[in-house]
Amino acid sequence: MKLELQGLVARHAAAHAGAGDALAGLSFQVQAGETVAVIGPSGAGKTTLLEVLACARAPTAGAVRLDGADPWALPRRALQALRGRLILVPQVPPLPPRQRVVTAVLAGRLPAWSLGRSLRSLFYPVDIPAADDALEVFDLADKLFQRVDRLSGGERQRVGLARALVAPARLWLVDEPLSALDPARAESAVSALVREATARGATLVATLHQVDAALAHFPRILGLREGRLLFDLPAAEVTRAHLSRLYAQHEDELHGAAPAADMPAPAPAVAMQCR
Repeated sequence: MKLELQGLVARHAAAHAGAGDALAGLSFQVQAGETVAVIGPSGAGKTTLLEVLACARAPTAGAVRLDGADPWALPRRALQALRGRLILVPQVPPLPPRQRVVTAVLAGRLPAWSLGRSLRSLFYPVDIPAADDALEVFDLADKLFQRVDRLSGGERQRVGLARALVAPARLWLVDEPLSALDPARAESAVSALVREATARGATLVATLHQVDAALAHFPRILGLREGRLLFDLPAAEVTRAHLSRLYAQHEDELHGAAPAADMPAPAPAVAMQCR
């Protein structure tokens, strides 16, 4: 899926009256099948950018087009169909705590399923091999029938990534997928994510705090600070000077060190994934 942003302005979901814009005049394009990492300090607008691309947040100014279409000019049914061609993987996937992992993964198929098949899969998962294969990519095959509330935070993140593998999506929007993973798991997960997106021809846009991982695995890097694009470069051309400017006064975030071990699972989320 091709992405086009022109002069994009958007506000943060929790912005109070009088607060500045989370995104301030962003303009760039991503070609279908590209893999792009978005880096920058906390508060740069990375998550808001993904929400706009996921058609979950309308811009306040400027334009966003997905495969040439303005999502907010589409009829409701066409907008719903467009959302079915993308998947947003939040940093903390909103997985029902009592749900089995196999069901959580297969939820990625919901945009392509009828209501009847979706309901049936809640009780009798309809494509267990597909879920098992997706979990295997992220070293979670042994968790197939476990309950979500038995997983660590890092395992929950990887279940969210596995969901993308079974989805009928042509656009993967992944928010901080390594934040709860130890270094070895993080390296394996980001490598698998980029490899699988490339193999499927899916467009991948991922936000990362781990700068070294972004530079090592993504061919194109967007540097975002205070809602503005500081640079858009091939990874090989990103210099220490670029990073120093991007993370000025946020030097502690520059290396994005992962925790020493998988974090415990967070409190159950109640929000549903955007579809």
